[in-house]
Amino acid sequence: MPDNDETGGRSQLPAKASSERTHALARAQSQAISLDVRSPDAAATGDEIDLLSYWRILVKRRWTVLGAAAIVVASALVATLLTTPVYRASVSMQIERDNVKVLDIGATQNENAYDYEFYTTQYELLRSRALAQRVAADLGLTDQAQLDRLVAPSTWGRVTSVFNRADEETEPTEQDLEALQARLTGVISGGLTVTPVRDTKLVLISFDSVDPAFAARAANAVADAFIATSLERRLGSSGYAKEYLEDRLSELKLKLEDSERKLVEFAQKEQIISSSGSTGTLSEQNLESLNGAIGQARQDRIKAEARWRQAQASRGTVLLGEIGENSIITSLQERRATLMAEYQDKLRLYKPAYPLMQQLKGQIDEVEKQIADEVGNIKSAIQAEFLAAQEQEKLLAEQMASLRTEVLDLQGRSIQYNIFKREVDTNRELYDGLLQRYKEIGVAAGVTVNNISVVDRAEGAGKFKPDLRRNLLMGLFAGLVLGVLLALVFEFLDDTLKSVDDVEKQLGLAVLGVIPKLKPPMTPAAALEDPRSAFSESYRSVRTALQFSTDTGVPRCLLVTSATPSEGKSTTALTLAKNFAQLGKKVLIIDSDLRNPSLHRALGVENGRGLSNYLAGAAKATEVIRATDIPHLMFMPTGPLPPNPAELLMGPRLLTLLSIAAEKFDQVIIDGPPVMGLADAPILSNVATGTLLIVEAGQTRVAVARDAVKRLVAARAHVVGTLLTKFSAKHAGGHGYGGYNYYSYGGADEAKKLTRE
Repeated sequence: MPDNDETGGRSQLPAKASSERTHALARAQSQAISLDVRSPDAAATGDEIDLLSYWRILVKRRWTVLGAAAIVVASALVATLLTTPVYRASVSMQIERDNVKVLDIGATQNENAYDYEFYTTQYELLRSRALAQRVAADLGLTDQAQLDRLVAPSTWGRVTSVFNRADEETEPTEQDLEALQARLTGVISGGLTVTPVRDTKLVLISFDSVDPAFAARAANAVADAFIATSLERRLGSSGYAKEYLEDRLSELKLKLEDSERKLVEFAQKEQIISSSGSTGTLSEQNLESLNGAIGQARQDRIKAEARWRQAQASRGTVLLGEIGENSIITSLQERRATLMAEYQDKLRLYKPAYPLMQQLKGQIDEVEKQIADEVGNIKSAIQAEFLAAQEQEKLLAEQMASLRTEVLDLQGRSIQYNIFKREVDTNRELYDGLLQRYKEIGVAAGVTVNNISVVDRAEGAGKFKPDLRRNLLMGLFAGLVLGVLLALVFEFLDDTLKSVDDVEKQLGLAVLGVIPKLKPPMTPAAALEDPRSAFSESYRSVRTALQFSTDTGVPRCLLVTSATPSEGKSTTALTLAKNFAQLGKKVLIIDSDLRNPSLHRALGVENGRGLSNYLAGAAKATEVIRATDIPHLMFMPTGPLPPNPAELLMGPRLLTLLSIAAEKFDQVIIDGPPVMGLADAPILSNVATGTLLIVEAGQTRVAVARDAVKRLVAARAHVVGTLLTKFSAKHAGGHGYGGYNYYSYGGADEAKKLTRE
């Protein structure tokens, strides 16, 4: 190869290579922008909760979740088995409203308005310290031995009890007795549970103890003590009310006697007589009676006056009303009518002067005279009746005037009398009411009706805790929650790139392929020997993806690099070179890692002369390019490792080498060093027409990978995409990439064996 070709500058690149670099620069700039500015879709969905991603995290770290759950369940099981059993006995009681009233003054109130306060008070009385002390005394809990038997000692209590045995025979002090009494009361209060039954008047009294027999005894004792306390409280209140009423009765009795005495003395002094059973004095009663008599006399006088005027107005003997009531006049009128009829009958035969007619005429006149006399007598009687009624009214009116004066005078003198009388009446009503209530309370105190009753007594105690099933379920739930939290914490603390989504989201680069992880002792070389394996097919898929990575196909000069060492870049470069060679292309693979070369060992080629010799001007390109056992594949090793790799790569001979290689070979693949910490990879990416970034799943950190991409973009490299290597199904967490059986079209079982972890 002529020297002038080897020392040519960048202007000696072919036109095709220059076009590719122009496209590379434009894409590098767009990638630099994409690393700093997120897409609108990503920003819009940043606040949304992706439940599927959380599910993938849990599937990926399922062993963490299951392990935490197993540990918590095992701890709950051990704690349950080591816990002293506690037994519970229950008593059902009915509590009614207490309607006994000490004083009933006619006030009305809605008793249901205080039901809540009443029942709450009863429940608090059940939990009171006084009741607990009474129950402790009723059960005979008086010494430390009984207390130790009823309370399960803790581990620390067992240890301290060994050292305190020497003090057991000492005489307890007053403070020790008070402390013991407080502890005994605490045992009763601590074991007691009061549970109201909803929408009923029932309450459930439960007692927990390590001794089942004592639990039943204590529950029944609490119920009995509460009933006894309620009765004592009722009797105490009745006795207090009775004493109070007795005092009030004595006071009212004295006041009543004093007021009655004042009333009698004042009545005697003022000559005021009050009839028994009446509210007024005797004069007032007489005045009231006389007033009624005057009214009746006035009516009688008016009636008599009307009859007298009627009698005066009548002419002759025509007094129809009176005649109708007088039988004599009626018979005389009948006699006259008979004589008149006979006279008229005889008048047809005789003349009026005839003696017989004269006789009849005389008889008729006599009868008429008798009728006139009777009518006169009736008028006289009516007149006499009228005069008598008139005189009687006058006399009653005179007596009424005299009695009215007397009553008015008496009323003036009865003002103080009425005051004394009202005081007497008030004191008598109060005295009678209190006396009646005093008798009722005496009867009620004797009856002593109880408003609290036991419905079901405690006949035995059942095991209450520990509940093995409940504790295991709670432990399982707590363990799962803890495991999920640990899984999420581990996942968010893990800042490595684990899946295709992570790479695309964090780096903004397309993933051209995913290489499965091999299970030791399987090696990449051994896996590639089987062309049907998932490992081989995944690299063929990458080869196909590279053909569509640019608008001109596979970059003519492709740099394979990674952010850090040992991510699989050398294996990828060699495998891609072999795959392109299998297509019949002339392929040159250059090992440009002048610090840690490895391709010469994989190809079995001696590394005595190579790239370093060419870059230093000590050899020509044709002298350092070696043939391999693989058809169409040529190899340029690194040669001796120089002390200044970056300075050699910065020289013009590298660009000349790549320009000539692009003309002589169909595909040039460069195995470059890692990007981070070295200047070699950015230099190589600048002169290459395309760069493939290798990312190891689950190992490459996000920050490191992003810094590597930024360095490549800053070097104006054309990063065609990334390749995710050493990928395992656990990295995806059920994302859908696990297994890669679809890569192995003929050997699914073999692929599982190669890729399974």
